Amino acid sequence: MLATRWAAVDAALAHAPSVCAICRGWGRGRVCAACLDRFATHTTRCARCALALAPSATVCGSCLREPPPFDAALAAVDYAAPWDRLVTAFKFHDAIDLARPFARAIAVAERARGAPRPSLVVPVPLAPTRLRTRGYNQAWEIARRVARMLGIDADASLVLRLRETVHQLALPPLARAGNVAGAFAVEPRRRSELAGRTVAIVDDVMTTASTAGEVARTLKQAGASRVEVWVLARTPRPEDA
Repeated sequence: MLATRWAAVDAALAHAPSVCAICRGWGRGRVCAACLDRFATHTTRCARCALALAPSATVCGSCLREPPPFDAALAAVDYAAPWDRLVTAFKFHDAIDLARPFARAIAVAERARGAPRPSLVVPVPLAPTRLRTRGYNQAWEIARRVARMLGIDADASLVLRLRETVHQLALPPLARAGNVAGAFAVEPRRRSELAGRTVAIVDDVMTTASTAGEVARTLKQAGASRVEVWVLARTPRPEDA
């Protein structure tokens, strides 16, 4: 009942007058429609890892040579201005009111691709210490709203984080896969719930895809038949930035 009430409040706030977090003008919602149209334009992306591609391509060369552990990925925007500033505010400065426009951008990208929709959304879990410090899991704040918008299930307790890891931003790209290796597990009593299912992992940003890849491996080992990754922002290749 409480969750239903919060969902109603969240939906009402989406249409309330607010100062846009990007242009600082008055509009409806925390990011106005004009800014979403301007800064969340459609970009052709690799179907496997969500990096930007030339319009005629569908899968990047890296994914053709070495496919990632997940089957597909989508990103609403590149991790660049103004989204990088908003993600920092959302993730480290309690700007949870940005979760809804972030979720909306992901939902728009998901609808636009016209592919069969997963039946379950899960967030990348935070370690307990980091969750206590931050007070919320930013991936779950996005994931539960995306699921509601798309009419699918969301579950924050199915995937567990087994151990603390160094923050990925503190490591060079080549060290990130090793940092999260073996860091996740599916709740042992619930493994049967994944049998044959298509699952979407939701996070705020994907850079090297090491974390998403490790969660995807964990889900597939537990029985998921297909795993996708949905993020608000994808970090461009250095040569594309």
